[in-house]
Amino acid sequence: MQPSPSRPSNKRQVAERDGQRGEALAALFLQLKFYRLRDRRYKTPVGEIDLVLERGSTLVFAEVKMRSKWERADEALEAVNVSRIVRAAEYWLARHPEDREKSCRFDVIFLAPGRWPRHLINAFDAG
Repeated sequence: MQPSPSRPSNKRQVAERDGQRGEALAALFLQLKFYRLRDRRYKTPVGEIDLVLERGSTLVFAEVKMRSKWERADEALEAVNVSRIVRAAEYWLARHPEDREKSCRFDVIFLAPGRWPRHLINAFDAG
């Protein structure tokens, strides 16, 4: 018998839990680098932003990608849905007008077991 479509599968629940742990680890890693966490798992009608951070006068919209092996990090970068993240960032900025004048950038944090996080600064631009 197949699982009910209304209930997430155990595999999906494990992936969700691992994703939350990865985002928490990435947030801690960036806070140790003097970034200030503004939002985590910010959901919008157009998508979700994993982390919204601030450092100086720059807002950083960060996507966290976890992989089982470090060698698959390049594959993770290809999986980043740039247009979704940009639209979600625009939505975030519309709800935070006090931050509209700050410069923005889009970073990606790669995580793999047994490795230090890899922080790609300005991994892509909104254009």
